[in-house]
Amino acid sequence: MKIKAIITGSTGMLGKGVLLECLDSSHVESVLVINRRPVGLKHEKLKEIIHADFYDLSTIKDQLAGYNTCYFCLGVSAAGMSEKDYSRITYDLTLNFAQTLLSLNPELAFCYISGAGTDSSEKGRMMWARVKGKTENALLALPFKKTYMLRPAYIQPMKGIRSSTRIYNILYTILKPLYPLLKAFPKIVTNTEKLGKAMIKLVLIDYDKNILENIDLNRLVT
Repeated sequence: MKIKAIITGSTGMLGKGVLLECLDSSHVESVLVINRRPVGLKHEKLKEIIHADFYDLSTIKDQLAGYNTCYFCLGVSAAGMSEKDYSRITYDLTLNFAQTLLSLNPELAFCYISGAGTDSSEKGRMMWARVKGKTENALLALPFKKTYMLRPAYIQPMKGIRSSTRIYNILYTILKPLYPLLKAFPKIVTNTEKLGKAMIKLVLIDYDKNILENIDLNRLVT
């Protein structure tokens, strides 16, 4: 199987990491990135669509057919947001995108980057965790060929990638010298290379879990 992937969020740290691994992988034939601003990369495998409104895909819908994989890496921090606003971006936007792709590509594998601590019960005290859990549950109910929810914890950016979140960059600067030691804790630490490689591998194999925690992602590529 050759992967023909759509990637969202590739201007962010996680999506950029997945994109770089896809461009480097012989298992990936082509990549379409859909962003609000240019990703700033050129590659023979890569096609880019700049699209402002992810709630309305009608003007680009005819360009979204013919793919067998989606790596959904788009997301925002819940800091300072109401549950209604966070849910609109995290749940409504994601489901609209997923359902549109599924209608065009019924054999699609869908990989969603969620986060460690996501609440599958949708009843916990943490707002972001409830909304992420609701989003995961809705995606898992859709009839994709394969559906995987990825829950990484601390992610070390590699290959010169930088986060657009200031606090994450501060944390990265503090922890960078300690990364060789942090790798000894696979339950809580991974990196953008491992995450990208794990997402590629998930599409190529039959994996027995739909929800993967940080340690599962690391085990896939070790």
